Amino acid sequence: MQKIKTFLWFDKEAEEAANYYVSVFKNGKVTNVGRVTMDEESAKDSGGSVGEQVLTADFELFGQEYIALNGGPAFNFTEAISLMVLCDSQEEVDAYWNRLVGDGGEESQCGWCKDKYGLSWQITPQRLLDCIGSSDKEAAGRAMHAMLKMQKIDIAAIEKAYNGA
Repeated sequence: MQKIKTFLWFDKEAEEAANYYVSVFKNGKVTNVGRVTMDEESAKDSGGSVGEQVLTADFELFGQEYIALNGGPAFNFTEAISLMVLCDSQEEVDAYWNRLVGDGGEESQCGWCKDKYGLSWQITPQRLLDCIGSSDKEAAGRAMHAMLKMQKIDIAAIEKAYNGA
């Protein structure tokens, strides 16, 4: 059992978002959809509608468990929290970035982007972390400087900067 789970608050898109994330990250699955029945009084109190509604959608991505909640419009995602996806290749970086941004998301800086729900992602090649974490501080600084100019991370450009070329 996973002791700590990421809990994501959506307005009313929990099930839609869970299905979207498992389509983006092929090693994923929706594990449960929790529903509640709203009577007139409950619907009035919550601002919802009468009848059966999705309350939560549980899903897994690469073995990590998440819970999506339909909590209403009170809270939105901010950049204060993001999910980092470690990538082994430029092809993997491109695939995740293009999908998250291309489906209604938006680009940001330094490998960060937002998906169509406003959740922030860091699409991060392991090679970037290796370069900026290097014991060769000059090379690491060059790689960091190159990364700060990027939106989507370009591994070849990072390596070129790291190598001083």
